[in-house]
Amino acid sequence: MTVSFVLLIAYAALFIAFGLWIGRRAKAADFFVAGRGFGAGLIFSTFLAANIGASSTVGATSLGYAEGLSAWWWNGSAGLGSLILAFSIGPRMWREATTHGDLTLGDFLERRYGRAVRAIAAVLIWLGTLTILAAQLLGVAAVLNVAGGFSVLAGCAIGALVTISYFVAGGLLSSAWVNLVQLVVILVGFAVAVPYAVAYAGGWESMTATAGSRTDVWLSTGPASGWRLLFLLGPAFIVSPGLLQKAYGARDERAVRRGIAANGIALLIFACAPAAIGLAARTVSPSIERPDLALPTILAAALPPAVGIVALAAVFSAEISSADAVLFMLATSASRDLYRGLLRPAASEDDVLRVARIAAVVGGISGIGVAMVYGSVRAAVSVFYAILTVTLFVPVVAGVYVRAAGPREGMASIVAGVLVLAITHLSTGGAGYGVLSPALAGVVASAVAFLVVHVARTRHF
Repeated sequence: MTVSFVLLIAYAALFIAFGLWIGRRAKAADFFVAGRGFGAGLIFSTFLAANIGASSTVGATSLGYAEGLSAWWWNGSAGLGSLILAFSIGPRMWREATTHGDLTLGDFLERRYGRAVRAIAAVLIWLGTLTILAAQLLGVAAVLNVAGGFSVLAGCAIGALVTISYFVAGGLLSSAWVNLVQLVVILVGFAVAVPYAVAYAGGWESMTATAGSRTDVWLSTGPASGWRLLFLLGPAFIVSPGLLQKAYGARDERAVRRGIAANGIALLIFACAPAAIGLAARTVSPSIERPDLALPTILAAALPPAVGIVALAAVFSAEISSADAVLFMLATSASRDLYRGLLRPAASEDDVLRVARIAAVVGGISGIGVAMVYGSVRAAVSVFYAILTVTLFVPVVAGVYVRAAGPREGMASIVAGVLVLAITHLSTGGAGYGVLSPALAGVVASAVAFLVVHVARTRHF
């Protein structure tokens, strides 16, 4: 057992204790929307901590290891999507939530499209969300493998245990304050890691001299790489239930705009870090067996021990902070959208809160199993973002701007989008047709179905 591992566990125990203390008297309103009291600062920190997770660190670095600087688009696409959310959908959804008392995105979907749309969206998102949770747990496992030699299964189990422990106490309220601590560690760790990694690889000129096409920021070898990531990730960060429900916790529209916009700008800047570290890792270790190990491996090798533990703690924090955001999605979807929305409409707030906590535990355990199936952060994340985008992008955006839309439009858009996503993915092996990736094809089909049904219904065809 290494010193790095012992310190990581002590660090994890610290924010478990902090989260439990914050959430010790949490009620339903605190668990789901934190009493709607967040200012711009807390919106910024809880958004950014959630957005910098396994995919943004381990996944983006593995992409940088494989393809170079075009890995910028992984986090850059999230940043661009966040800016759109900040100045369009975000404030409008906050107004909807405060006017109607919405606690989840499902509340909005049911009001606009009916209970059936809420239920089918909740089921699809719940299943898809398990894959993103698996990605976070795989990121934790990668860190613990380097720090303590733990297997993938053991690392995932530790990650799930840590996240569940503090999240079930207070939901959004406890996770937001824990995220603030985690974010400081994340930003400090990566600010230190990048110059050390580049220096370890012989400097920027040495890295780029042998990189070839990997210095091309516009390089794209498939729908889940380079600039084409904009179509996969950008829309997801506009309509993600976990992010929108965090925005519900804001105290006013100004906090929504400022907090989310600052998060978007930070993501655009942060996007350079994993791309550069990945290229550095490729320069010094061109034959790493698992690309997911590129980030923790170079951090352990390139940094002095005292600095290396801070960097590993930053990666560990990134995965855990995103994992609690995923548990938030699982808990709210299962408790309010499925349990109260479909099974027991008359359930009390205490019943809903209890089911939310149970769902978080079940989701965490299920995430371990899904992680064993995928084994790769990028593979798991790509599945989640495709399902999320195709299921929610059109219904949410149209629900905000097209007031006359009804249940038929909502159901048609979801069914058509998911079917086309599945057909395109299976028929092309996930490659899509040129720029038209499976996810983008699904969104286009969803929009067309929504429009056709809306025109037919309003004109009585």
